Amino acid sequence: MAAKKKAAKKAPAKKKAAKRKPNAAFMKPMKISAELGAIIGNSAMPRTEVTKKIWAYIKKHGLQDAKNKRNINADDKLKAIFGNKKQVSMFEMTKLVSKHLS
Repeated sequence: MAAKKKAAKKAPAKKKAAKRKPNAAFMKPMKISAELGAIIGNSAMPRTEVTKKIWAYIKKHGLQDAKNKRNINADDKLKAIFGNKKQVSMFEMTKLVSKHLS
């Protein structure tokens, strides 16, 4: 009878992932246009906060399209930002909002 070898393989030690440093460009406070200020406030804030506040507004007012969640149906305030479009995709929204930041 052959002696059994112990398969004592150790799992490789997991490296602790270094925390990603936030990009300074996203964290820089931006000036907000009057149209965008009517929705999220007029104080300067980083792009990340602008996006969060716009999504909070969209969710609060139920403006996300029911059939295609990637589309946003604009109310009167959002039409001013979206160039009078009734509906935009979430990817197009980011592009249109950036025009209102400086």
